[in-house]
Amino acid sequence: MIASIRNFFSQIIEPGVAASGVAADHALHLATAALLLEMMRMDSTISAEESAAVTRALQTQFGLAPQEVDTLVALAAEEAKQATDYFQFTSLINKNFDAGQKTQVIEYMWQVAYADGHLDAHEQHFMRKIADLLYIPHADYVAAKQRAREKA
Repeated sequence: MIASIRNFFSQIIEPGVAASGVAADHALHLATAALLLEMMRMDSTISAEESAAVTRALQTQFGLAPQEVDTLVALAAEEAKQATDYFQFTSLINKNFDAGQKTQVIEYMWQVAYADGHLDAHEQHFMRKIADLLYIPHADYVAAKQRAREKA
């Protein structure tokens, strides 16, 4: 599994980047994708709209091609299955993203939550938990939620 993740990132996502920064970028891509996938799984059904919202968010955030996103999502799903908590994902985001980028991740998560036309209580709880782990101020949290609601 680790070899396939390393191979994916070194050959597909960032072929010309020096090895020192590649590992952090790859982990950040995986962490963001894993949180988006967890949001998609918070309610009882995974819809095509939610999957499309995850794909759009990853393409926008990291500038990935559709086939790269598909591979990243598969790897992130495996990572999320093996994870014992969300801290391993949020800590990477905290270390590598500034406040605006972290707020953007929250907005993407809200877009996934709103994608199926129904906001579940589990989705709201998960959002609050992740926003707290990312140290998102409440005003930014509410603003991200509002922007996502308007896009939905």
